[in-house]
Amino acid sequence: MTFSISGRCRRTGQFGIAITTSSICVGARCIWVREGVGVIGTQNQTNPALGKFGLDLLAKGATAQEVMDAMIAEDGANIAYRQLAVLNASDTPLAYSGDEVFANRGEAIGKDSVAIGNLLKNSDVAQAMVGGFEAAEGEVLVERLLRGLEAGLKAGGEHGDVHSAGVQVKDEYIWPICDLRVDWDEAPIARLRSIWTDYQPQMGMYLTRALSPADAQSYGVPGNT
Repeated sequence: MTFSISGRCRRTGQFGIAITTSSICVGARCIWVREGVGVIGTQNQTNPALGKFGLDLLAKGATAQEVMDAMIAEDGANIAYRQLAVLNASDTPLAYSGDEVFANRGEAIGKDSVAIGNLLKNSDVAQAMVGGFEAAEGEVLVERLLRGLEAGLKAGGEHGDVHSAGVQVKDEYIWPICDLRVDWDEAPIARLRSIWTDYQPQMGMYLTRALSPADAQSYGVPGNT
């Protein structure tokens, strides 16, 4: 009931993930990104603790394969219910689907991305996400991730309707440069696209406010002189 794509940008060093599902608030449970480190995607019968566990290992220099193996060992018998993705700066991205993950699951690996999903409408969805991401090379990472998610939906998406979605991208800062969520909607991917369209022109401004507030533009709100 979930499909996602994790990606990296070799030009900027950014990492991110975009995800959607039929249940509520997917962004609160399944998105794990760390600046300068990588991405852990954890979905299906989600164990959010695996996200931090995996990122901590990546931060210590473990390879993607070492992290995947460690997460599998850490979760014990429950790992059969998990679907995972691991992506760092240099290793080939990895995917894992346990034997008890919901049916019609899929995985696809790209040069700089990894897509995973379950209860998918057809076997083309995961590869379509990677294709959408890779075809948007040259665009900013948020845009590439959304293109991947939209391509997955166009290829069939889930068997049922999706209701929540999210996208997060981290650059060199401890905070995400983009962290957008739709927690409940009849068309969450389209709504996420709309929010990104509104947010993208302002993203740089918020970085300026954080890093060099004296150079920031006026807020333009009542009472601000």
